[in-house]
Amino acid sequence: MGNILKQKERGSLVIISGPSGAGKDTVVSGYIKKHKNAWVSISCTSRDMRPGDKEGRDYYFISKEEFERKIEAGDFLEYALYNGNYYGTPKEHIEEHLQSGEDVILVIEVQGALKVKEIVPEAICIFIMPPSMKELRKRLVGRKTETKDKILSRFKRAYQEINEVANYNYVVINDEVKNAVEKMSAILLSEKCRVDRIEAVFLDNAEEEIHELLMDQEFDNSEITLEKE
Repeated sequence: MGNILKQKERGSLVIISGPSGAGKDTVVSGYIKKHKNAWVSISCTSRDMRPGDKEGRDYYFISKEEFERKIEAGDFLEYALYNGNYYGTPKEHIEEHLQSGEDVILVIEVQGALKVKEIVPEAICIFIMPPSMKELRKRLVGRKTETKDKILSRFKRAYQEINEVANYNYVVINDEVKNAVEKMSAILLSEKCRVDRIEAVFLDNAEEEIHELLMDQEFDNSEITLEKE
């Protein structure tokens, strides 16, 4: 017997945002390890590489001038200026992956997320939240990759970004990566079960026969009850 429902095969566009230090990339990496039918769009940035960064894995690192040329060419789905550096999502390949049934995950700043939400209202928006501001500060300091001024700037920015959480569909507190990945998995699984993802309902011959048989049995039982009365 075939599946009674035909669901949309197109993948979902998933937006992940949160303050610097909340662990967005770590949570997404954990999700990708468990779910192969998802593709993470790699953003471009004009910021300098940090120790441990890898070209084409974390970002595509390009100069500010090249970034601005790409803006003029319309190469970005969205872009934003964040702490003096550009960040942007290349349009290339996103539609191709969605059409193939893969979920496309964008790890982007709040500014860019709101822009994409305007263009793609059905996008699933998830905000990754630190368990506390004290823990966020600890994580930022623990990186040992930035000056105190930069850390202070990111911390102030975090307060602003958290105020935007109401513009998202879901919030996940990243207290432990494993827990956060499980919550993200549950969110995207529930999204697959939405009624608006149903394209058609099929009742094949076998199912119709079962329905008729049940109806006949109901009718027979009602007759027997009447005879006993």
